[in-house]
Amino acid sequence: MLQKELGDIFQKESKHLIGRAMVTITRVLVSPDMGFAKVYLSFLLADPKQTYDLINEHKKDIRHQLAKRIGKSVRIIPELAFFPDDSASYAQHMDKVISDLHIPPAPPEEENEEENDD
Repeated sequence: MLQKELGDIFQKESKHLIGRAMVTITRVLVSPDMGFAKVYLSFLLADPKQTYDLINEHKKDIRHQLAKRIGKSVRIIPELAFFPDDSASYAQHMDKVISDLHIPPAPPEEENEEENDD
């Protein structure tokens, strides 16, 4: 529920804050008592560092918007901690590393007739 609502907040209500940047909530980890939530963000069409800093500066406003949306459904509105999710850039890096590998073709295998007689 937190991931969905925060995603909506970033898409609809925080355009004045983040401009044309697309912010995706990739993962939300919540403490057992619902008092704290780690929110992992992915950024497109913007400078990740600058957008991340803006979001952290307005963390209180974002939490307030979240409280308006889920206040009647939960007892506690969790404190929010935002973290950049670099899994997409890591995957892109690994893709490049793999595509840059020079793997020679496998030597042709000779058919062994004895194994085929089983």
